[in-house]
Amino acid sequence: MEKTNVMRILDQKKIPYHHYEYDNSQAYSGTEVADMLGQDPKVVYKTLVTVAKSKKNYVFVIPVEEELDLKKAAKAANEKSIEMLKSKELLPLTGYVHGGCSPIGMKKVFTTFLHSTAKEQEHIIFSAGKIGYQVEVAPEDLAKVVRFTFADVIK
Repeated sequence: MEKTNVMRILDQKKIPYHHYEYDNSQAYSGTEVADMLGQDPKVVYKTLVTVAKSKKNYVFVIPVEEELDLKKAAKAANEKSIEMLKSKELLPLTGYVHGGCSPIGMKKVFTTFLHSTAKEQEHIIFSAGKIGYQVEVAPEDLAKVVRFTFADVIK
């Protein structure tokens, strides 16, 4: 098994996780990933990077079946407006490609919001930083490596 930077960071912090591998020949939708892993889509999360009118970037981690509500996201970030970051800007900004973006191990530290439903989950599954790799981590353990705020940011 190939270790990703996300897995190395979790190992370094002695945070327990379970990893999953699946077909990495293409970027799949989050619900397709949940199906491939045999997991409930309510526990599989996607990492979305946004840019505000102020030019600040924000990260939102939400269930794969859901859609980010840009108005709620802007309110949570205390910004006038927020839009999705263009795909071509993702790699230079975060170090991750579309379909392999993780809240752990980005090039810079961004203000991050985890959707409030994660509070109800024992573990959540999200990208391990590379297409084809996912990690399952308890939200309280994720808080040891990523500073985030719980917020209701979905439609």
